[in-house]
Amino acid sequence: MSVQMQLARIIISEISDNQVIYLQEIDGERQFPILIGIFEATSIDRRVKEGFTPPRPLTHDLLVSVAESLGAVVESVKISELHEHTYFAKLQLRKGDELIEVDARPSDAIAVAVTFSPPLPIYVEETVLEQAAS
Repeated sequence: MSVQMQLARIIISEISDNQVIYLQEIDGERQFPILIGIFEATSIDRRVKEGFTPPRPLTHDLLVSVAESLGAVVESVKISELHEHTYFAKLQLRKGDELIEVDARPSDAIAVAVTFSPPLPIYVEETVLEQAAS
């Protein structure tokens, strides 16, 4: 079972290689951090700030454009696994009646989600939430 979450915080540190994003349960109180790289954190941060329009498409815009050019619609993001302190995600695309799941790093998947206005839904498997809490 998946739980809908939202991007709650982005913490960018100039003195660390690892940046942190927090996902928070929409209809609850659970939240958890995911460590990401500086480039992904910056991309996500730019997108959530209102009024930012890049002069040229960024990498995450390219992913969306390629999917749409192939007749698919990016529907949502799913954080599907936590294995040895590493989170795994999937971009969920729909092409007609077919649901296509594309393997992605959570940071890239969330960066894609926030390219949309409003952002795409972010789901986290219940088992991942349980593992993240322990």
